[in-house]
Amino acid sequence: MVDDHPLYREGLVTAMTGLPGVEVVGEAGDGETAVAMVAEHRPDVVVMDLSMPGVGGIEATRRITAGHAGVAVLVLTMLDGDDAVFAAMRAGARGYLLKGADRGEIRRALETVASGEVVFSAAIAGRVLAWFRGGPAAGGGGAGGVAPFPELTDREREVLDLVARGFTNAEIARRLVVTDKTVRNHVSNVFAKLHVGDRAAAVARARDAGLGTGRLG
Repeated sequence: MVDDHPLYREGLVTAMTGLPGVEVVGEAGDGETAVAMVAEHRPDVVVMDLSMPGVGGIEATRRITAGHAGVAVLVLTMLDGDDAVFAAMRAGARGYLLKGADRGEIRRALETVASGEVVFSAAIAGRVLAWFRGGPAAGGGGAGGVAPFPELTDREREVLDLVARGFTNAEIARRLVVTDKTVRNHVSNVFAKLHVGDRAAAVARARDAGLGTGRLG
């Protein structure tokens, strides 16, 4: 069980421990710890939150599925936008549930992903099907669904990309035709959402995710 909110995680562990055939072998409050614990315990399923300090759920999912093909990742999150859904599935998750799912739904999802199948919560499934039928559903909240850092807005992701390319705040402001203060606010929001303390850490996270490397338009 991977979630950075201890009370929610403890409640989920208690609920899952009571299910027949389910044994919780470990808990983690961040992605880095989750990756290490998967290597140690080799669970059948990892229940993964997305928004966490340090290494987030999508990057942790990518590392886990790349290193342990037999481990299924079931995302359990509050994020319901297309960006988050498709980024998680591209990272290798086999399931995507929204927090608020009842114990029966989680149990069925655990069984589904453990057997090698894919599962989505009802609120997500329709949008995924619509996407594969020809495009994102109206109001889905994303374009293409594969952008890194789904917790960021499009503008914040654009600013982060420019930061990763080495632009200063003043240069970013001129390029985006906004004030320096607006850029500073965006940078502060990015730092907070990515749980990083400085520009260097933000750049490292961005480049790991593929930002700051393509050609500028």
